[in-house]
Amino acid sequence: MEPKIIGNPNDLPVLKATSNFSAIAVVDGNPYLPGNADHPGGIPGWIATNVFYRQIRNLVIDVTNNAASFGNQQFTVRNFVINNANNAINMIWDWGWTFQSIKINNCSVGLNITNESPTSQTVGSATFIDSSISNTPIGVLTSHARNATFTNGSLVLENVQLENVRTAIQGIGNTTLLFGTANGGSRTIAAWAQGHSYEPTGPKSTAGPVPPFARPQALLDGSTKNFYTRSKPQYAELAVSQFISARSAGAAGDGTTDDTNSLQDLFLRAVSSGKTVFLDSGVYRITRTLYVPKESKIVGEAYPVILSSGPFFTEMPNPQPVVQVGKRAEKGCIELSDFVVGTQGAQAGAVGIEWNLVSENTPSGMWDVHVRIGGFAGSELQLADCPAIPESSTVNEKCIGAHTSMHIATGVRGLYMENVWLWTADHDLDDPVFKNSTVYSGRGLNMEADVEIWLVSTSVEHHTLYQYQLSNTRAVFLGQMQSETAYYQTSPSAPLPFTPDPKLNDPPACSTSNGTGQCSGWGLRILDSQDIGIYGAGLYSFFNNYNNCSSTRNVGGYGLNTVGVTSMVDVDGKCVAKAKDNRNVFPDSVAVFRK
Repeated sequence: MEPKIIGNPNDLPVLKATSNFSAIAVVDGNPYLPGNADHPGGIPGWIATNVFYRQIRNLVIDVTNNAASFGNQQFTVRNFVINNANNAINMIWDWGWTFQSIKINNCSVGLNITNESPTSQTVGSATFIDSSISNTPIGVLTSHARNATFTNGSLVLENVQLENVRTAIQGIGNTTLLFGTANGGSRTIAAWAQGHSYEPTGPKSTAGPVPPFARPQALLDGSTKNFYTRSKPQYAELAVSQFISARSAGAAGDGTTDDTNSLQDLFLRAVSSGKTVFLDSGVYRITRTLYVPKESKIVGEAYPVILSSGPFFTEMPNPQPVVQVGKRAEKGCIELSDFVVGTQGAQAGAVGIEWNLVSENTPSGMWDVHVRIGGFAGSELQLADCPAIPESSTVNEKCIGAHTSMHIATGVRGLYMENVWLWTADHDLDDPVFKNSTVYSGRGLNMEADVEIWLVSTSVEHHTLYQYQLSNTRAVFLGQMQSETAYYQTSPSAPLPFTPDPKLNDPPACSTSNGTGQCSGWGLRILDSQDIGIYGAGLYSFFNNYNNCSSTRNVGGYGLNTVGVTSMVDVDGKCVAKAKDNRNVFPDSVAVFRK
């Protein structure tokens, strides 16, 4: 379930496809097995909802003369360089995909999303930003039919540099939708979209230039027009002596021993000595808040778990952070990567991660750090403890696993998050047939930050009140965000078993019912905020609205995808984008929304 292929960052290994290579991929994360009568095309080797916590990094994959083919539900590809291919990127299928910081050179086609015919296209939507295409005759190849009733093949390009590209975008029948560069010259696509747009009313069928979103200077990379990005630190330049391991510092990591004091002493000693913490693989049980001081650098080995346990975290009216990053108004920079925060048993007052640090110059970063509530061995929130009982509204209080997964507190600035997943278990990872369980967590990501937050490829799932909430914040980049409501809802209906807290700007009870009295949590709420840019979203809030904007300014989204909703977007409590007007391959899709 959790394989990791990690090359030496100081000497990258090469995986090279032969000239007659015919398999679907050099690296296949879920190979298909022979099919049957119900699935003649084959069946995945593993159930997709249990293919978690995988990594492939520090590799060179040589597919010269072969296309780089992509297919997934929702995905982010960032910082790719593709040279000398036929189709640089060949999309097989998706619901939503975000490409960022891509460099394509000397290919026949840059981005190919034609897939099949316009009436059977399986590519849902793609967002392509801050990228370049050079020495390539066709920049983008698409088969979207502008006047079709469906929105398959929705596409947005923003801030894309072209050099020696004859046709920027080519459509059905080799028609030119956007001219490229003349005589080997260069140009920039400020913003171009095809699909349905709401600016702010709609739907309007669009296939042409659109105004780009206003980008706050605080989110940009220096003097460039590109959004700031930051790759996960590898620490390849550090000698072994520059690390302190948790085990060598006295922590057991056996899931039973109380490691609170050992870890706290380790974190403080590492900062004072200028060293990096290495969290050996294991489960580190803690019984009080673990404080991460400014200037900390912590990296995990194969996703070790910091696990809260005991009465300190059980009081719902008095929430306590499991991991506290900085203290209020503390200034500095922190790097966290490759570990998991979890809870054990009833922890109704546990806040997985509380981020307080203010990073004024270089942003702090968090890469591949996840919060996981229940569904794994040692959590005491597994199938035997918290079985799903369909149609039952009875709450097992022993299964209230967390108050909030992550809280970015008021006053925070300068935080870059990439590949972060805040997950409350909907099924048991260790059950052979992955049966559903019912575990309760109140809130997903509660963001009250001041300014300068980047969320790249994040997911928040199965929380009671909401998945993402932004309140009184500004200058936020959201790249391919994903959410699901809790599977057990509406039995019981939100907000049970939690009580909305006005101090936390919680949604009022049953605010998403549409008059039915049956409520699920919000996918995304944006309150009293401004300068919010969404560059790809898959927000799957079954049977209720997903997105609510209230008293906001300069909020925009590309590639907004929802499943099972009636209203895709509400503004001040009123529906402005209906799902039935925006049907796509499986979700409903809006290419451009702005308020």
